[in-house]
Amino acid sequence: MPSVDRDAFVARYGGVFEHSPWVAEEAWEEGPFADQAALHAAMTEIVAGAPRERRLALIRAHPELADRAAIAGEHGAASAGEQAAAGLDRLTPSQHARLTLLTAGYRERFGFPFVVCAREHTPDSIIAAVTERLRHSAAQEEEIALAEIAKIAKLRLEDL
Repeated sequence: MPSVDRDAFVARYGGVFEHSPWVAEEAWEEGPFADQAALHAAMTEIVAGAPRERRLALIRAHPELADRAAIAGEHGAASAGEQAAAGLDRLTPSQHARLTLLTAGYRERFGFPFVVCAREHTPDSIIAAVTERLRHSAAQEEEIALAEIAKIAKLRLEDL
């Protein structure tokens, strides 16, 4: 990957991690990168090494799945496209009710939204995943959410 100035780098990669340009800002310091895989690895290491509160803020930066804002198209283009790819813009009324109930319970239990790499799922598999993940501890869910965020970031990098 060619070397670019900090502002151009952050402009290009600042949205890879949801509303968290700090990841790209810190990654720039470690570049230039041989390829996209090296950039992704550096970015995920930066997240892993961040203080817990910063990692939680990253998780909390993710939108709720299939909420009113998503239905109205108010999430960022990347999130809206990812939710649409999973069929979350075409839920049946019963799927929407179930998902809304489960994700509200998840947020209440863990203090952050349910994060999943939606492009790897269908509405039914997302409902099954949130049902299963509600059984986890907070520490397990923080770890899983960050792993899902890393998958999302990898796909977003590929899209660039």
